[in-house]
Amino acid sequence: MSSIDERRAGFQRYKEDVKKRGKPFYPFAMFHDTVMSLVVVIVIVGLAWIWKTTDILGPLIGPKADPGTISFVPRPDWYFYFLFYLLRIFKWPESVILATIGIPTLCLVLLLALPFVDTRSERRLSRRPVAVVAAALTILSMGVLTYKGAVAKEPIASEIKAEIPNWAKKQGFQGNKDALAGANLFAESGCTNCHTYLGSGGSNLGAPDLSDEGAKGKGIQFQIDHLKCPSCVNPGSPMPPFAELGADNLHKLAVFLEASKGPK
Repeated sequence: MSSIDERRAGFQRYKEDVKKRGKPFYPFAMFHDTVMSLVVVIVIVGLAWIWKTTDILGPLIGPKADPGTISFVPRPDWYFYFLFYLLRIFKWPESVILATIGIPTLCLVLLLALPFVDTRSERRLSRRPVAVVAAALTILSMGVLTYKGAVAKEPIASEIKAEIPNWAKKQGFQGNKDALAGANLFAESGCTNCHTYLGSGGSNLGAPDLSDEGAKGKGIQFQIDHLKCPSCVNPGSPMPPFAELGADNLHKLAVFLEASKGPK
């Protein structure tokens, strides 16, 4: 009898013995669970110690947040990079639901249904080509999306800033330096995440279109006061305060808004 036949025979005897007598939870399963739990705890403690004593995993505490920044590019935690890039693929408002709810939910439902759909006892990978290919494609797609999300550059501000010359031409403030500077601040500060302006941006939380804000005759000082503390001027406003931008930048933004009287 060859060594392979001996191993097969021994494995068959083992299966028959387990089938007849079984294995008690104590000490077999309890021992395995205890060892695995100990390994997980050791890994967590080790990573915490490395993070605390070295810079390999990045700084323990980052710099203090600057609420007035106009250059910060938000990024999710690395394990959400795949979803982050998926949102960049389905960037149109009508299709965002596919990336946020549709595709992840569908994948989760398929994963939960898999044990009930595939009830075969065969476990050899060579005899399960469909499952192997599906798993490989899933891992590959997750890896590619994670990598693309990690190296993706933020195009939103640059795309909106490219529209500023058109804004200036349509609104007629090409020669107003403060209005042009305010338009750049408007694009860099993420104002179009909530507001729309001459077709750019998106209306969220009921934020109004600011294309003709200057035609309402509110005045520079009102705009500055509103930018400093929106809820003070407009009680209940969900708009965040921009006082940290500084008086000079607030003035430029106010001039831009007051120069926006609608397309000519």
